[in-house]
Amino acid sequence: MTCKTCFIVLVCLISAVVEPNVSASPYAKWENGPPTDEHFFPIAVWLQSPRNAEKYRQAGINTYVGLWRGPTETQLADLKAAGMKVICHQNEAGLQHAKDPTIIAWMHGDEPDNAQSLGKGKGYGPPILPQKTIDDFHKLQRNDPTRPVLLNLGQGVAWDGWHGRGVRTNHPEDYAEYVKGCDIASFDIYPAVHSKPQVAGNLWYVAKGVERLVGWTSDNQIVWNCIECTQINNPETKATPHQVRCEVWMSIIHGSMGLIYFVHEWQPTFNEAALLSDPAMLAVVTATNNQIIGLAPVLNSPTVEDKVGVLSDNNAIPIAIMTKKYNSATYVFAVNMRGEPATATFTLKDIEGTRTVEVIDENRSLPSKDGVYQDRFSGWDVHLYRMK
Repeated sequence: MTCKTCFIVLVCLISAVVEPNVSASPYAKWENGPPTDEHFFPIAVWLQSPRNAEKYRQAGINTYVGLWRGPTETQLADLKAAGMKVICHQNEAGLQHAKDPTIIAWMHGDEPDNAQSLGKGKGYGPPILPQKTIDDFHKLQRNDPTRPVLLNLGQGVAWDGWHGRGVRTNHPEDYAEYVKGCDIASFDIYPAVHSKPQVAGNLWYVAKGVERLVGWTSDNQIVWNCIECTQINNPETKATPHQVRCEVWMSIIHGSMGLIYFVHEWQPTFNEAALLSDPAMLAVVTATNNQIIGLAPVLNSPTVEDKVGVLSDNNAIPIAIMTKKYNSATYVFAVNMRGEPATATFTLKDIEGTRTVEVIDENRSLPSKDGVYQDRFSGWDVHLYRMK
């Protein structure tokens, strides 16, 4: 065997071993964009005061999205001191900090797809045209091509009947145009506290919106989404910690690569940082964020298609899954997409013999025979599996 042949064989062997873990960061194209470290997964909070940055950092949040009437010099200094990244508007102060790694992306104004206010007492006009969003995107790019641009859209992404779009209600075709005006496409819908019976309690609208954004965007665009965790404007109810964890994981499983917690609350009283004053919710959000951070290298690795199948014992209760391979282990992330229980049967292809499936962070394991194993899901349950 010649040296040249040995070299080719060696390269092929290395590729075969490394390939399942290799995934170029989607942020690598931007010099000053989000970190490209495989251990970084964007977990953000929406429009919060920098004075709480350290508390959010302790909750596993690493990014702020939006700054009230900012960014200002003081806001950026406070975030930098807390080690918090930020996505903000491209104002004069922001551009003066173009070399500051604290700023990792620019953002549009929120929800241009919704009907726009004409001023106090004057009602609402139509949404901002997609072409205006696209033109603004190009301007932001020209001013600073070293960072991506985030566009957050409204609940029409997931629910065609959202009347808040005014004259463009039931026009989902608009979104394929809106997303041409961004590098990162996000959206928000809060089904646990929703006022309309079509959506209220149907957490799966979160996953539906993510799935639609993935379909509308191109391969070189990134999808994020917002997560509810307070009463917002609903004086009667809010998502439970269990439901919030479900929304988080159904988002990731359906293709979201970044999370933005919405933590404001107007009912029963206004509280800008309501998550921080809710110990039970904060504990689960913190645990969920820490779990995501611990699994970030796996989540940032390529998704494996058609490796694992899943069947629910009740066709009305689907179980959604995402499969990854990392460091010689197969990971299956699974979520019950409904509020009723079901038993799921998982089948991993090309697996022979008896093996043990670890249920991550649940202190239990399951037996697998020729790649087949079962598990029980309560309503809105999430189970994460690892098989070596």
